[in-house]
Amino acid sequence: MLPLLADKIVFISGGSQGLGAAIAHAAIREGAQAVVVTGRRREAGEKLVAELAEQGATARFVQADVGDVASAQSAVQAAVDEFGRVDCLVNSAGLTSRGTLLDTTPELFDSHVAVNLRGPYFTMQAAVRDMVRRKAPGTVVNVISIAELGGQPYLSPYVAAKAGLAGATRHAVRAAVGDLARRDRRAPGSDGVGGRQERGRGGGQPRAAAGLGR
Repeated sequence: MLPLLADKIVFISGGSQGLGAAIAHAAIREGAQAVVVTGRRREAGEKLVAELAEQGATARFVQADVGDVASAQSAVQAAVDEFGRVDCLVNSAGLTSRGTLLDTTPELFDSHVAVNLRGPYFTMQAAVRDMVRRKAPGTVVNVISIAELGGQPYLSPYVAAKAGLAGATRHAVRAAVGDLARRDRRAPGSDGVGGRQERGRGGGQPRAAAGLGR
């Protein structure tokens, strides 16, 4: 039986540490042809790529800020330019800074939307455009959270942004991708790996994943 990701090009946004790095290692174990990881911290990204290369994997790090749409989409294009395509996208970057309904500032709210909703949305757009251009099925996994269903009082802006990403994922499956897509949803609980995502802080938060592809 072929590995799950045999010959696939896997792009992991926010993949240089924490959950994203664990996904990168898993992708290689599952036979991915190449893994492209992005993040703001070059040192962490290059360290991960070196670890994967020691296992005989083809891996690349692209420095990018998911909160900046142009940076996020340029990273996808860099992967397409080098490998010809993106078969699988994982949006794993996340911001978990605290705020309640009463004390969240507009600036904090906007930062959550930028990293937890807008960035993944437009990264998904860039990857799906490549899939549609090639008329090729693909897979997108957006790492969400069970907090989208309510969450702790101190996660107010996080909950709002993750709920938005959950809705955007469902919409992409039903309306934007047509017969190139399927829907898949999992709730793994706490991530249980070292570090947080690119901008995260604090302990592991319960998460869920929603994906599309074939």
